[in-house]
Amino acid sequence: MRRLELNLQSRGYDRIIGIDEAGRGPLAGPVVAAAVQIVPKNFSALITDSKQLSPKKRKLAYEEILSTCFVGVGMALTWEIDQFNILEATFIAMRRAIQILPFQPGFCLVDGPLPIPELGCPQKAVIGGDGISLAIAAASIVAKVERDELMKYYDQIYPGYGFHQNKGYGTKAHRQAILEKGSCPQHRFSFRGVV
Repeated sequence: MRRLELNLQSRGYDRIIGIDEAGRGPLAGPVVAAAVQIVPKNFSALITDSKQLSPKKRKLAYEEILSTCFVGVGMALTWEIDQFNILEATFIAMRRAIQILPFQPGFCLVDGPLPIPELGCPQKAVIGGDGISLAIAAASIVAKVERDELMKYYDQIYPGYGFHQNKGYGTKAHRQAILEKGSCPQHRFSFRGVV
């Protein structure tokens, strides 16, 4: 999982950052991105693609990452998703995550097929990066946990949509709730199924 990072280090790069996002597909809530520089040589928790971890293991990994690594978290809100589209909003969230870091990255490994426009530092887009880069996997865990916790909070403010369970995704129950209750301010009005 460190092969990409070690290869970049051998080429003289330092401050190597992994970047990933959570929440591109849901009907509600922000898109959240994380930028992580791995510091420890070993983790006690399992660090891998966040989708492969149970909520309990993901939370343990999240806590260890936050306590041992450099981490930045950024988001793009629902109105930004509606105004710019989900892809551009994802890039906004990623740039914000990087800006939170206490240093300028030397190189960014970005999960997905596309580099981040106007980033201002060397980068590489890595398809399936959360499965082959430790830094991207760590970023995927942080982004997922941060967004899930945010959706639990929104569930208290906007009850009845099941945000604590569906995390804003377009489940049958969530779509039915939209039809019955209408939408709330956390819904993405540019997405099909939101009225």
